[in-house]
Order: sequence, then structure tokens, then C-alpha cells
Amino acid sequence: MRTKRKIVAIAALAFLAVGCSTEASPLASSSAPVAEVKEPCSLLSGDAVGKAISREGVTGRPGAERTDPAGSGVSKTCVFSAAGSDVGWLAATHFEGSKVTPAQMIAAIKNSKAGAVEVPGIGESAVYFSVPGESATLAAGKVVRGVPTLINYTDLAKMTQEMMTPLVKQAIESQ
Repeated sequence: MRTKRKIVAIAALAFLAVGCSTEASPLASSSAPVAEVKEPCSLLSGDAVGKAISREGVTGRPGAERTDPAGSGVSKTCVFSAAGSDVGWLAATHFEGSKVTPAQMIAAIKNSKAGAVEVPGIGESAVYFSVPGESATLAAGKVVRGVPTLINYTDLAKMTQEMMTPLVKQAIESQ
């Protein structure tokens, strides 16, 4: 349950970045492009997660959906499990009508997480951080059909940056 709250907290950090950037950059007009919001479970297979963590029988199911109270973004999740236990969470957050950049989203996360490191080669900007003994997260930002998008994968602190990189790269490239 604590990890699910961390996923929401990561989305909240990105929402904060959006809120900060929209003060300097007005929201796009209603004629802004409309992104197809893909379900997170369609972005990453249970087999890919299973391969990364060396477990068989990993499956994904839709998880929580959260809309920022200010209306700046919608976050959807996919919960991956094996043998009755959750093993990871993929979240996709879309900021329709916002001018926030992937670099701003990732900077907001990096600035709030001690030890966070930038990860090159994923999306337009990415960051990895862990909370020892609790969780590890890799988040990447990309503009998808004109809409700023944040993809993050979180697990129970058992995955390294190297293990998560192909998962987040696959998910963000599937957008």
C-alpha cells in the first residue's frame, strides 16, 4: 500500500511541475492536440516485467486512476503481480493542454528526491531514484502528439536502474 502512495506522490510531483510551468506559460487553447491516452497495461507486458525480475507468470491488471484536482493531468496505473503478490507498478500521466516540458517534469522529481540520477536515452528526459528498503522508481518524460507525458515504473526496491531501463524505455516508446 505504501508503494501505491509513492506512485501517486510521483505523479503529484509532476503535477507540481505542471502547475509551476503553467504560470509562466498559459495553457494551450481548446484546439490543442488530443492525445490518445493508452492504458498503461498496453504499454508493457507481464512477460517483459517477468524477464527483468527473473520470475515467471507475471501479469498486469489496471490499477488506480487519478486526476489532479487542478485538472492538469490524468494518471493511470498498471499493477504487475506474480504468485499473488504485487511486483511492480507502471504509471502513465498525461498533461493535456499543458506547456510543461519533460525536462521540467523530471527536474521537479530530481529536486525532491535525494540521490536521484538522470538516465540518458529514455524519452526526452529521465530520472532514477530509490528509497532504501522501500521502493525504486525510474520516471521518463516525453511529449506525445503534443501532450506532455510522464511514464514511471516503481517496484519494491529490488530493481536496479539497469533492470528498469528497458521497461520504461519500452513503455514510453509505445506511447
